[in-house]
Amino acid sequence: MQRSFKDYLTITLKGMAMGAADVVPGVSGGTIAFISGIYEELISTISGVNMDLFKTWKNEGFKAFWTKLNGNFIVALFAGILISLFTLMRLANYLLENEPVLIWSFFFGLVIASIWFVAKQIPKWNWKLFLALVIGAAVAFYIVSLPPMAANNSYIFLFLAGAIAVCAMILPGISGAFILVLLGAYKSVTEAAHDFDLKTLGVVGLGAIFGLLTFSKILKWLFVHYSNITLAVLTGFIAGSLNKIWPWKEVLEKATYGDKEIVLKEASVWPWNFDGDPQTIFAILLMLAGFFLIIILETVAGQNPESANAAN
Repeated sequence: MQRSFKDYLTITLKGMAMGAADVVPGVSGGTIAFISGIYEELISTISGVNMDLFKTWKNEGFKAFWTKLNGNFIVALFAGILISLFTLMRLANYLLENEPVLIWSFFFGLVIASIWFVAKQIPKWNWKLFLALVIGAAVAFYIVSLPPMAANNSYIFLFLAGAIAVCAMILPGISGAFILVLLGAYKSVTEAAHDFDLKTLGVVGLGAIFGLLTFSKILKWLFVHYSNITLAVLTGFIAGSLNKIWPWKEVLEKATYGDKEIVLKEASVWPWNFDGDPQTIFAILLMLAGFFLIIILETVAGQNPESANAAN
């Protein structure tokens, strides 16, 4: 379908929401993409990047290439993501440092609603789908509970780390930044960004591009051939990640990377066992705010349906 300027502005806003989620360790931009109704189009668009695109450019011209690429969608979405990354990074870091219970409460409510949203995309559940959900939840819970690996600065490792982390970023429920911490690559990447180490960033970036193009094709194939099972597993991924974003935590181990302090190991506790002000009432209110934000987004999306394979 033909999209209007308003449609692309909406996509940019969705990109901003994805970017806002990505700056919070433990929250996945893929979750936001899913609940905002652009996940399958995003996966389909990324998986469509191949050599045939450039043949189209050569044989039919740039306009045909851009249309086949779904270029307007990509520009609108990634513009929103970049806007958030550059404008919300400091705010997110401030809130995580000074009001962790409140910001995690908001995201916890948001993710709870996301589980319901993704699960209801499946018209009829059966035991196989419930099993897929349980497996997805168990895998995600295991991943977010893993201790970090030792740091490794080899370029081959950083390439693989970039590939794995970007795969996590497009999976609802799993944070790419958290995967970098687990792999022991977070320090290398953040230091490279701070020092403008273009060689290291380039290696990680190439790994990310490789992972994105490869994994998106796998996801697209799964959606085409095993849509309900894929949705069930993704629902499980989101559910399994709840332990990571539970607002009340006891920090067991942390490390400092430059001017950033990263939690390496933590345990979820009840509000009444929390070491500090649990802010229970405000936390519950923010959970409800996050939950109902998803309900509102779904209502708006339902009133303005978009085709998952919309053309430019």
